[in-house]
Amino acid sequence: MRPIHFLKSLFLLLLLNGIFPSCAVAQPRQLSSTNKKAIQLFNEGRANYEYKKNDEAYVLLQKAAKEDDGFFEAHMLLADVCNDLNKSEEAIVHYKKALSIQPERFPPLYYNLAGVEMELDQYTEAQAHLKKFLSFTRVNPELKLKAERRLASAQFAEYAIQHPVPFVPVNLGDKINSPYSDYHPSLTVDENLLIFTRLRPSDELTENGGSAFEEDFYYSKRVNGQWLPAIPLGPPINTHGNEGAHSISPDGRYFYFTGCDRPDGVGSCDLLVSERAGETWMNPKNLGDIVNAGVWDSQPTLSADGQTLIFSSRRSGGKGQSDFWISTKRANGRWSLPENMGDSINTELEEFGPFLHPDGQTLYFSSNGHPGMGGKDMFYSKRKADGSWSKPINLGYPINTRKEEIHMIVSADGKTGYFSSDRAGGLGLRDIYSFQLYEGAQPIPVTFMQGKVTNKKTGAPMKADFEVIDLETGITRVVSSSDKITGEFLVSLPAGSRYAVNVSTPGFLFYSGNYTLGKSLKATDVFQVDIQLSPIAAGETMVLNNIFFGSGSSSLLDESKTELNKLVELFAANPKMRVEVGGHTDNVGNDQSNMTLSDQRAKSVLNYLVEKGVAAGRMEAKGYGKTKPVAENTTEEGRSKNRRTEFRVLSN
Repeated sequence: MRPIHFLKSLFLLLLLNGIFPSCAVAQPRQLSSTNKKAIQLFNEGRANYEYKKNDEAYVLLQKAAKEDDGFFEAHMLLADVCNDLNKSEEAIVHYKKALSIQPERFPPLYYNLAGVEMELDQYTEAQAHLKKFLSFTRVNPELKLKAERRLASAQFAEYAIQHPVPFVPVNLGDKINSPYSDYHPSLTVDENLLIFTRLRPSDELTENGGSAFEEDFYYSKRVNGQWLPAIPLGPPINTHGNEGAHSISPDGRYFYFTGCDRPDGVGSCDLLVSERAGETWMNPKNLGDIVNAGVWDSQPTLSADGQTLIFSSRRSGGKGQSDFWISTKRANGRWSLPENMGDSINTELEEFGPFLHPDGQTLYFSSNGHPGMGGKDMFYSKRKADGSWSKPINLGYPINTRKEEIHMIVSADGKTGYFSSDRAGGLGLRDIYSFQLYEGAQPIPVTFMQGKVTNKKTGAPMKADFEVIDLETGITRVVSSSDKITGEFLVSLPAGSRYAVNVSTPGFLFYSGNYTLGKSLKATDVFQVDIQLSPIAAGETMVLNNIFFGSGSSSLLDESKTELNKLVELFAANPKMRVEVGGHTDNVGNDQSNMTLSDQRAKSVLNYLVEKGVAAGRMEAKGYGKTKPVAENTTEEGRSKNRRTEFRVLSN
C-alpha cells in the first residue's frame, strides 16, 4: 500500500507560509530559489500537479530542480510526484535532497520519507527518520500519533524479517482462481465446500456502453481431495449489484453476506442471511436496522454455535475508521444491538475481514492499525476466560509483507490457512492460496459429526435441532439443525472436552449422544452418525447417555443437569406423557447389589424431575440390574453401554 502524504507536503508548507493568495492573514515568504526559470518551471509543474497531471508535472519539476539544485520546494514536490508515480527510489532521492537543503524547515518530510523507505523494506532507515521527526517539539499531534504507529511497525517489520515464520503458499489453481480477482474464501467445517467472492465483468453494460464490474459469489465442492471447477452461486443470492464479504456456517446451511445498494437496504452495504434447503438457497433476508446501522456494515463471521455475529462497520461510536462489532442472537431468534469489541482489537484505523474459528476462541483478522509490515497485515487474538480478547499477534513475515494480506480463514483442524493475495505469480489479479499454518498460530482443533436424521417409523428425512454442550462447563458450543429436505447435518466438535449432543424435534423423543475428545485430534476423529428419532408413543425408548453418577453411587453428578433439564422440557411439551425411568448395570459385582443400585439411580432421576416440577404421578422408576444388557459384558466398551439410564414411554 502506498503511503499517504501528509496533506501533500508542498501545499501544506505553502499554506503555512502564506504563499497561496487565499491566505490573507499570513505574511508571504519567498520561495527558496531566485532562479526565474526554475521558479517558472516549478509553478507550471505545481499547476499540473493540482490538476492531477502527474506525468507533465514530473517533467517540469525535474527541469526546475535541475535548473536550481538547491530549490527546496521543487525537490519536495517532485518527491511527492515520484511517489504518486510509483517511482519510490527517486522519491527518496528528492526527499533527502530537500532535507539536506533545509533540514529543519518542514519536519513532516521525515515522516513522508520514512513511509517510502518502508515500502522498499528499508526499515532501519525509516526508523531513524521517524525518530528524527518525533524529536521536533512543534508537530501536529495527529501526525505524531501516526508517526509513533509507523515507528512501531518499522521496528516490528525489521524484527519479523530477521525471524521469519514457516510459510509456503500454494495457489488453489485454475479450478478456483480466474484471470480476475478472487478473494474472501469461506469453508464448511468438513472442508468440502468452498465459497468465495469474484470481481468479474458485469453481464450488463454501463451508460457509456462499456462493461462494468460486479462482485458475485462462486462455489466449489471438493471430491476425492480435488476441487471441482467453481461455478456461480446464482440467484437469489447473486444479483447485478455487489455481493461481497461473507461467512458460511460450519454446517454449510446458513450464509451471511454483504449486499450493497439493495432496494431493501438500510445503508450503503448491509448484512443479509440466506438458508439452504437441500441444494437450494432461500431468498436472502436483511438483518434489519438493529444490526445494520444505515452506513457501511460488512464482512460478517458467524460463530460455530450460530449465536454470535462479528462484523466490520463504519458506524458512529467506534474507535477508528472501521471497527469490529459483535451481536448475539436472543432467545426469540432476533439479533441484539451490536456492541463495539473494544480497544484490545479495534484501533484508530481499519479492522476488517474477521474470521472466528469454529473453536469459538480464536479470531483471525486484518488491520493496518496494529504494528505490522507497513500495509494491511493479518493477526490473531484469543478469547480469554472472562470473555475479553487478548492483544492481537501479527502472523509474522513472510505471511505478511508490505503488500496487503487479507481475508484469512483457517481449517477446522487448525493446520491449514487460506487467504487472498495479489502476489506475483498468480493466475489473476488476486488469487486464493492455502498454506500450512505454523503451530504457534493454530487454534484449538475441531472435528465434526455428520450424518442424517430420519423418522424411525417411516425412514423419512427430518429437520431437527442440534445442541452441542460442553459437559465440563455447561456452555452450549453449537446450535444447529438438520436440513429440512434431506435430513443431513454437520456439527463441529472442538477438541479437549466432553460433549453432550442432543437432537430434538417436537413430537419425538430426543437423541442423546456423548463424545469425549482429547486435546489433539487424529484424522480418524470424525463421527459419522445416522440418527433415528422415535415418535412419542407407548413402548418407545431412548437411552440417556448424558446422565452420570458417582462410582458405585446413586448420586447424580453436576454434568447430568443438562440432560435432565432437557427431560423437563420434554415433559412440559407433552403434558399427557407418562414414562418409566429404568436403571441398568453391567454384570460386575453382586447381582442383588446391582439390582439395588440400578433402582436407586432410577429413583434419583425421578426425584430430580419432581424437584423441577414434573408431577410424580407421570413417572415410574425401576431398576433392572444386569438383566437387560444391550452389549456383551466381555469388554469395557460393552459394559459401559450396559451401565445406562433408559427412558420408556408408557402412554401419551
